[in-house]
Amino acid sequence: MRVMIIGGTSGIGLALAMHYAQQGAELALCGRDPARLDGHPITAQAGLRRYGFDIGERQAVFDAVNDFAEEGLDLLVVTAGQYADANALAQDPMHSLPVVRTNVSGLCHAFDAGAQAMLRNGRGQMVVVASMAGLLHEYPNGSLYSASKRAAIAISDSYRKALAPHGIGVTVVVPGYVDTQKLRDLNGGSARRKAFLQTEDEAVRRIVRAIAERDARCIFPWQLHAMVRVFNLLPKGLQRYRKK
Repeated sequence: MRVMIIGGTSGIGLALAMHYAQQGAELALCGRDPARLDGHPITAQAGLRRYGFDIGERQAVFDAVNDFAEEGLDLLVVTAGQYADANALAQDPMHSLPVVRTNVSGLCHAFDAGAQAMLRNGRGQMVVVASMAGLLHEYPNGSLYSASKRAAIAISDSYRKALAPHGIGVTVVVPGYVDTQKLRDLNGGSARRKAFLQTEDEAVRRIVRAIAERDARCIFPWQLHAMVRVFNLLPKGLQRYRKK
């Protein structure tokens, strides 16, 4: 099995890479700085390939995917993502551009490149890790991040319909809070107060199962999903007071 993970140098992407390495997969891990993997146990994986690029650079994405896919591509996973909170955007509106460039445009670049490679063999699967925030309907004071993840879910649904006749599956993973280093960094070093927090191992188990079963969507945990569905039913006047 040949697996490429864009965003595979940290967090959920790297945790997924460790799982597939244990399964004997041929791996390609991609990120802005592949040197982040230096010293990590996964670098001992035979045949591991590393690619450094910004997912927002379309040609760079195509170059990397095409290079690895010369010998086939069974699974493409996109975990790369950008986040900017309301305070950061208020201080510098230019922070909005990397969010859209990565979470929306970058995903299209990756899926375009992956689809092109997989169509040659008439098989394969593409996966994106979105966010529970993407299930929130637009509401007063809604965040750019939430909007970008709604777009990611919609993009995945569109590619799934387009590629299904060609034997290519598309799975969108919609997790709640996962206890990654990035989430801890965004929350003063600890994410323990986040509702229904999942460990990386729990998240990986759910994602791997969804990939193996070629699910269209994988949403977890159910408790947070239920809260989001209730929130979407609230009057707009109440929704505006949601804490970011």
